Amino acid sequence: MTDWATIASLLTAGGTLVLAVATFASVRSANRSARTSERVARTAERSLLVGQRPLLVNSRLQDPQQKVQYREGIWLTVDGGTAELEVTDQAVYLAISVRNVGTGLAVLHGWDVRVGLETDRSRPPLEEFTPQQLDIYVAPGDDGLWLSALRDPAAGIFQAVADAVKAGEPLVINLLYGDFEGGQRVITQFSLRQSGERWLAQAIRHFNVDQPDPR
Repeated sequence: MTDWATIASLLTAGGTLVLAVATFASVRSANRSARTSERVARTAERSLLVGQRPLLVNSRLQDPQQKVQYREGIWLTVDGGTAELEVTDQAVYLAISVRNVGTGLAVLHGWDVRVGLETDRSRPPLEEFTPQQLDIYVAPGDDGLWLSALRDPAAGIFQAVADAVKAGEPLVINLLYGDFEGGQRVITQFSLRQSGERWLAQAIRHFNVDQPDPR
């Protein structure tokens, strides 16, 4: 005699198994799709950020001469690949000819100056940077000019930098900048050394602020 109850139970169990397998496959497919979409989104985001990423270095010696005026009326003329430094009783004027080799607009945020050769390979503390008083932008693939000044003769750094410039001792300038949205901040460290009558500028180190360093 046919046991219809048993057959019905088996059919129900089989249907439940098929449904479970189908659900499992569907969930796995959805998870794979979600992971794929996430990877695509991350890749798109990285591509977008790379397209906005600036990177400053020293300009080339054959790059055009640039001229800048400070608020006191002082004019400095800066040749390609060099820095221009001038000391008065009231101020130490600093300017560097730079080049943006990145793909995004560079927006200067702040700066820090040190006397002597820099041997510390760690990132300079952000709290030691002086904010830029003048908005400075350097277009991608173009030359630009960083400038600032020390205007407090009573400050220790004023006298130290003034004495170093007069003696022709090396200086290190750290520039903090980012993209036009304020992100992807980088610190580029420039070494300034006197060669004859000129101060040659050289980018010697880069530090990422908002992401891990590449080294």
